[in-house]
Amino acid sequence: MRIKRFSVLLILLLSAGIVQAGTGDELSDERQAYLANLLKQDCGSCHGLTLKGGLGSSILPQDLKERSDEALFITIKNGLPGLAMPPWGELLSDGDIHWLVQRLREGDVN
Repeated sequence: MRIKRFSVLLILLLSAGIVQAGTGDELSDERQAYLANLLKQDCGSCHGLTLKGGLGSSILPQDLKERSDEALFITIKNGLPGLAMPPWGELLSDGDIHWLVQRLREGDVN
């Protein structure tokens, strides 16, 4: 049931234009270095330093293949209420989040 509600929310957000395409490629080298560190350290504190799982689930590319980029974007931006995944949308721009999603897809977390 939770997956259905999430899917409906995702469709509504996409149709409202709240989630938009973008890769974050326009980020400065310094910002990318900051985000790479955030991914390894902050995300790694829950998802494991190798991102294979810990308190949070694995976020390796093979474990994310069934989740769309939009779903990952929304999860990072808004968190998962009732679970340990916090919202990052107030600290990260949409471009930052798109950049993180791409790194997770590529498995490039260094």
